[in-house]
Amino acid sequence: MALFVGLMSGTSMDAVDAVLVDLADAETGSPPKLLACTDLPIAPELRRELLSLRHAPHNILEQMARLDVEMGRLFATATLDVVRQAGVSPAQVTAIGSHGQTVFHQPLGTHPTSVQLGDPNVIAEITGITTVADFRRRDIAAGGQGAPLVPAFHQAVFQSREKNRVVLNIGGIANITVLPADTRQPVTGFDTGPGNALMDAWANEHLGTPRDDNGRWAASGAAYQPLLDILLRDPYFNKAPPKSTGREYFHLEWLRGALRIGKMAVLPSHDIQSTLCDLTATSITEAILAHAADVQQVLVCGGGIYNQTLFLRLHELLQPREVLSTSIFGIDPDWVEATAFAWLAKQTMDGKPGNVPSVTGALHMRVLGAIYQAG
Repeated sequence: MALFVGLMSGTSMDAVDAVLVDLADAETGSPPKLLACTDLPIAPELRRELLSLRHAPHNILEQMARLDVEMGRLFATATLDVVRQAGVSPAQVTAIGSHGQTVFHQPLGTHPTSVQLGDPNVIAEITGITTVADFRRRDIAAGGQGAPLVPAFHQAVFQSREKNRVVLNIGGIANITVLPADTRQPVTGFDTGPGNALMDAWANEHLGTPRDDNGRWAASGAAYQPLLDILLRDPYFNKAPPKSTGREYFHLEWLRGALRIGKMAVLPSHDIQSTLCDLTATSITEAILAHAADVQQVLVCGGGIYNQTLFLRLHELLQPREVLSTSIFGIDPDWVEATAFAWLAKQTMDGKPGNVPSVTGALHMRVLGAIYQAG
């Protein structure tokens, strides 16, 4: 066995996903064997503080340092939970791959960077397991976007020689990986724009809930086409890849700006939610049609797969293409990203590159992340 833990906390900032996988057969193209999985909720107060960093006052350094340790402890707890669940000891685990919690992502400009919290020193010390972390910044240093980073994993486990495929991950931000059946063609991918983030934020503001469960609130309204047209005119959607984005760009003030432009102050809140659902579905569809028009199968993972209103809309817009859960191909959609970071940890430990330059725009393939030894 080759046991690795993968840790992931996405843009939605609702929980830490942890998986324990056996990657012994990874080099043969076999799917990772999932041995155990768990999701550890992020406490509401901690989530509020993480979200507030974008608007933090002058004491931001103290706050970030404290949250870095808190998230490190949370990641360590999730690791020990999933290892205990599998009935193995920490000593049997080769390494942890920790994505960390992204709080700032700015891959362009004079000083491109990406910041994730969850101190890997704390994770390694508490768990006694070697930890690989800080995956994004080496790709950025090599001229890339530092995101998306999972396409290398998607290529390893989901590429088919019979069908052109797209892997669609719908987290807070949505991203796609284009996997041509012709393996001589490059793998490409990018962030398409909002996934769940805007819908979650609007639901939290108007319903007091962290999300619109199953898309029921969106289904109760009607998408307002003039608002959707304004939102889709944002330059990001027509920007050529490589590209990546986050909450720094797509947030409620961005939405309110569009409402002001359209003079739509009295638009019913459930109609706005329905419009945001259509925004996610339409921007994903337009990205796929523009960059993978010949795709035959779209494999969906991430929390957005449980929004039935969104999922049905994607089916409508993408037909006659098959829209399928990644579970059909061996990996539960809840655990694809965490499993990817276990796989990336193995790549790093083996001295192998983890980025895909045709996706991120990096000038070179690079071994990603830093290794924090257990002892």
